[in-house]
Amino acid sequence: MQKKLIAEFLGTFWLVFGGCGSAVIAAGFPGLGIGFAGVALAFGLTVLTMAYAVGGISGGHFNPAVSVGLTVAGKFPASNLIPYIVVQVVGAIAAAAVLYLVASGKAGFELGGFAANGYGEHSPGGYSLVSALVIEVLLTAFFLIVILGTTHGRVPAGFAPLAIGLALTLIHLISIPVTNTSVNPARSTGQALFVGGWALQQLWLFWLAPLVGGAIGGIVWKFFGEEEA
Repeated sequence: MQKKLIAEFLGTFWLVFGGCGSAVIAAGFPGLGIGFAGVALAFGLTVLTMAYAVGGISGGHFNPAVSVGLTVAGKFPASNLIPYIVVQVVGAIAAAAVLYLVASGKAGFELGGFAANGYGEHSPGGYSLVSALVIEVLLTAFFLIVILGTTHGRVPAGFAPLAIGLALTLIHLISIPVTNTSVNPARSTGQALFVGGWALQQLWLFWLAPLVGGAIGGIVWKFFGEEEA
């Protein structure tokens, strides 16, 4: 169990540092910024790489919503759920702290949004609470369906991280303008703690919506995908 928790810490750290780091440091870099597409790819690459690196140890969740969805689907023991969520959140906070340390080393640094998730006036595109709620639930549900489907016994082994990483890239391409994309309460928590204020006030949605979406994805998968090959 200790090795599993360390793997989850490392995977979540890498996801937040790589994904949010690309948004904070590289997205708008003068003349060479990677933009939304680059940030979306960065998030996908973090999951793809760590799923191959430590997924064989912990299952490669790196996300409380994924752990909840797998538990609902009967693919993960409920007794391990709380420890996984705790280390995922700790990993995300640690990554946000290191990212802050690096980013603040630039002359004239301003914290700004720090890649935090938000709705209303704090949505990149000005989308409402309802829009944020719907898209976070929907995309997290589909993310779980992809995860459960690609790791199923009927699917050739070894390719799941590719599909999962690409799914997360697609999710970000769709929803960065709406919420800055969460689908991961741990990722949202780490950034919100440093931004404070509005980010902490809106954090409830980025726990509620992904957890509900993850559970829905688990339920949907149980409906049609539980028979092993």
